Order: sequence, then structure tokens, then C-alpha cells
Amino acid sequence: MLVVKDDSEKVRLYAIMRRRATALLAVFAAIFVVTAIVGHQRPDLAPFWVGLVRATAEAAMVGGIADWFAVTALFRHPLGIPIPHTAIVAQRKDRIGRSLGNFVGNNFLAREVIARQLSGMRLGERTAQWLSEPDHQSRVARAIAGGVARAAESIPSAELRVTVHETLVEQLRKAQIAPLLGDLLALATTDDRHQEMLDRLVRLVSRIVRDNKELIRVRISEESPWWVPGAVDDKLFQKIVAGIERTLEQVASDEQHPLREQFDHALRGFVEKLHNSPETIARAESMKEKLLEHPAVAELSDALLGAAQTSLAKYSGPEAPSSEPLERAIGAIADRALGNPAFLQDVDQAVERLVLGVVDQYRPEVAELIAKTVEGWDATDASRKIEVQIGRDLQFIRINGTLVGGLVGLILYVISTLVR
Repeated sequence: MLVVKDDSEKVRLYAIMRRRATALLAVFAAIFVVTAIVGHQRPDLAPFWVGLVRATAEAAMVGGIADWFAVTALFRHPLGIPIPHTAIVAQRKDRIGRSLGNFVGNNFLAREVIARQLSGMRLGERTAQWLSEPDHQSRVARAIAGGVARAAESIPSAELRVTVHETLVEQLRKAQIAPLLGDLLALATTDDRHQEMLDRLVRLVSRIVRDNKELIRVRISEESPWWVPGAVDDKLFQKIVAGIERTLEQVASDEQHPLREQFDHALRGFVEKLHNSPETIARAESMKEKLLEHPAVAELSDALLGAAQTSLAKYSGPEAPSSEPLERAIGAIADRALGNPAFLQDVDQAVERLVLGVVDQYRPEVAELIAKTVEGWDATDASRKIEVQIGRDLQFIRINGTLVGGLVGLILYVISTLVR
């Protein structure tokens, strides 16, 4: 007998109910035998009451035996006699398996049924509420950190390095650098923040000129003809430096200085070219390609990967550092999600589409799995499994058949007595 331990209680209850049904049938059989003997040996005793009890017991026996035969015939041959259309479960096991698989697939895994169940579950909201709990945030954060760390360790370093570099370069190649640079510069011009950049540039140039006056003097002396006196070189140097410093001071102090306007016009024109000029965009792309081919890009990707691996390695051991930053991020995401019903609805719809897609794809396979599983069972064991699951309820049929049969026999005996 193939019964798993979880079914041991069902086996015990089934045996008890089967004994009760059999005992009830035996009681009525005993009553029938006693009344038949009494009626034959003592005909002087109240014939009506003896006949009534006998008829009731006789009909109860007929009903009980008939239902015993019907219930037994489902699972085995009654009394071991191979009567046609008995042991139905064992003989039609494969057909039952296919029917059960189709029933589950068409009723429990139907698209409408799954969609109806998912629509009322509010998975997005329930997930966000679950993640809003600090204990849950800690568990999820540690699981994510540890899982990512172990996954990174399982990949060969050389393969991972090549993959990261190729992915980085591929993504950079897909993105046009000119419009992106134009957007950044356009953002810099918002609220005249580019004028602040010009102020910093002016201060930087002023400091460079101040700190390198001697170098400028030397360069002027080296570039001037040999026949020009040194005094003239000094005078030229003073004029140049003074002019530069005076111009820088004027630009720094005057918000309406023409150079500021020229800078503003040049910057905005450059932003426009970055967005709309094919020549500028092409030059930017050419520069990007040259930059991507430079060994420094590979070194950058290796450095980023090394830093990431070093950080992740800390989370793979038992003494992993606190995942509090990740916990806070998870909590913030959960809080924002709970405050955004539209986002939660989008999550529910996405989950529904995902689940329905999986169900539609694998429903035939589930039905086939059930059919193949039942088909692989031994006929006797399959019959026994099903009998254990539903046999206790079937014993109630035997009990009810015995009692109903007895009641019918009683009624028929009373009617026959009255119409004589």
C-alpha cells in the first residue's frame, strides 16, 4: 500500500468509517435473521410487528449491500470476482488522469479565474506594506546584498571584466553624446548659472596670471626679436599683464560687460549646434569613439568592477556590514509606492500580465504533467490513493443506503398491509 505519512490520519478515519458502515449492515442482517426465525417458529406472536421489523431489516440489507457493491466496484472487484465494469478507477486510471488534468487546466487555471483572483489581491499595495516594516526591510536588504555578492563571486573574474567593459562601451556607443552634452549645458544656463561659471573662470584666470607673472615675462622676452631692448620687453610685459588684469576685474565687477554677453551668446549657440547641427554632432561622435578606444576606458571599467567586487565581498560572509543604507532605500521606495495609487495599480497590472502570460504558456504542460503523473502510478496504488482521499465520504453512502433502504422497506410493508 502506497500512502504517504501525511495521509495516515485519513487512513485511520477511513478504516473507522468503513467498520461502522459494515457493522450497521451486520446489525440489520442479524435483525433479519432473528425476525425470520421468530416468525417461523412462533407464528402466534404479533405477526404485524414481526413482519414490519423483518421487512425493514430486509430492505436495509438490500440497500446496504447494493451500496457496498457500488462503492467497492469503484476501486476493486467485489469479493475478488472480476465482474464487468468493476475496479473502475484501476482500469480507467489513465483516462481519469487526462480528465483530471484537463479539468484543472480549464477550470482552475483558466485565464478568467486567475485574473479575477489577482484583481482583488492588491499585490502592489500588500508588497509595499510588507516592505514598510523594518524587520522585513532588513531581511530583504541582507538577502539582496548576500545574493548579489555570491553571484558576483561565482562569475570568473576575466569573463566578468570583459562583460562589464563591453557592456559599458556598448551602452556609451548607443547614446549620442552631443545632445546629452547640449542638455547638460542647457541646464547650466538655467537661471543664468553659467554666469556663475564665468565668474569662477575669471577668478581662476586671474589667479593663474598673478601666480605666473614671471613665466609670462620670460615668454615675452624669449619671443621678442633680439634687437628689442630689455626695457621695452618689460614695458610690454607690464602692459599685457595690466590689460589682462584690468579686463578680468571689469568682467568680474560688471554684470553687463560685453564679454559676458558674448560668452552667453557663444554658449547658447554651441548648445543649439549640439542639438541640431549634423556637423557638430558628427564631430562629437567621432571624439566619443576615439575616447572609447582609449586604454583609459578599459582601466576605468576595471577600476569600477574592482571597487564593486570589493564592496560586495563584504556581504558574502557571516560578518557582513550593516545593510542599513539599503534598508533605508527599500523603506523609502515602499513609502513612496504607498503614497502613489497610480503606481500601485501599474504594479498590479504588470503582475497580472506576467502571471497570465505564464499561465497561458504552461497550462497545457500542467494538464500534461497531471495526466503523466497519474499514468505513471501503479493501478492498485492509484486506486488506493484515491480511495483514501474520498473513501470516508463514500462510507456515508453505504450508511445512508442501509438506513434509507430500511425506511423504504418499512413504508412498503405498511402500505401492503393496509391495502390487503
